Amino acid sequence: MSPFGLPKVAWQTMFEELAEQRAARTQEGCEKIKTASQDLAEALRETYSNSARTATDYGLKVIEISNANASSAIDFFARIASSKSMTDVFATSAAEARRVFDAASAQNTQLWELTQRLATQSGEPIRQHVAKVFQKAS
Repeated sequence: MSPFGLPKVAWQTMFEELAEQRAARTQEGCEKIKTASQDLAEALRETYSNSARTATDYGLKVIEISNANASSAIDFFARIASSKSMTDVFATSAAEARRVFDAASAQNTQLWELTQRLATQSGEPIRQHVAKVFQKAS
């Protein structure tokens, strides 16, 4: 006889069943962790891909803006150099100052929009992953 008054065979069978149940739960838990890890890796890949794509767009926009500004500055100096009077120089300078201000404002808006897109798109895969995990948990 074993403790609790059960025959030794029944005790051993019960112990084996509990061990099998524990092994099954452990296996199930490992599978869940593996799935969650794969989902997280996919979310991180998507996040990195989105970030890289948007960062490239941002860099290209900065290069485009720099090129436009350099070209504009050269045109301005050419107009100043061809001015025939100080009045023309002042008028050209005032017009250029206004044009540069408007261009800078538009360029800043474009860069801000790219920055917002970067922030939004970078976090989206992670947000979706977390939502999926919570949905599975409930």
